[in-house]
Amino acid sequence: MNPERFQPQHFKWSFADGVATVTLNRPERKNPLTFESYAELRDTFRQLVYVPEVKAVVVAGAGGNFSSGGDVHEIIGPLTQMDMPGLLKFTRMTGDLVKAMRGCPQPIVAALDGVCVGAGAIVAMASDMRIATPETKTAFLFTRVGLAGCDMGACAILPRIIGQGRASELLFTGRVMTAEEGERWGFYNRLVPQDRLEEEAAALARSLAGGPTFAHGITKTQLNNEWAVSLETAIEMEAQAQAICMATNDFRRAFEAFAAKRAPEFKGD
Repeated sequence: MNPERFQPQHFKWSFADGVATVTLNRPERKNPLTFESYAELRDTFRQLVYVPEVKAVVVAGAGGNFSSGGDVHEIIGPLTQMDMPGLLKFTRMTGDLVKAMRGCPQPIVAALDGVCVGAGAIVAMASDMRIATPETKTAFLFTRVGLAGCDMGACAILPRIIGQGRASELLFTGRVMTAEEGERWGFYNRLVPQDRLEEEAAALARSLAGGPTFAHGITKTQLNNEWAVSLETAIEMEAQAQAICMATNDFRRAFEAFAAKRAPEFKGD
């Protein structure tokens, strides 16, 4: 993938200052996902493992909403006609999008506004950080359509962000988490006015892109890998990971900049 020439078919893409911006772009339908957009998003995040030019990612939605989730007519309807192998193929494919988002080394910032529900809420959840507006309404709607709340890793990831009890309430009831709740519970890193959302998300992504990006990738890897290990194992994993970072040129540059009383210039090597 050449980030400056990449032209996806099912969402908008822009690239500047080391930051790739993915914009879900069906505003007339509140940016629903389709079979094709799920797959293209999955493949895009998988490719980012091999695109060091992209140092951070912003995921956003067009037209004042983030995403209304799986398209009712293009996904929900066809699913009711599928056999079990077809259904399992679909649910594994959607889960692979979350795996790809968690597996790419770049930090992902979700810029959330308006409707953020169903699979849209999952994409927000799978991001590393979330900036939202007071108008953001997030809901994990699966029980509303007769499905379990355990969709695309929600039962594993959501409790780690907001706690078991709060996650249980949202996943069992499918109710909307208000913007105030989302910030207070830690789902949103912060709330900003609508007219500043794009600017704030881009500024955060640029600040990450300007940092030690190799080390950021190590941090993301450890945040993923330390979920299910003992404290002793986690400390040893971090000892090895930090030793790797100490062998980078970025670490040396940071020391030299500190000694010279100037800002370090990180290059991700």
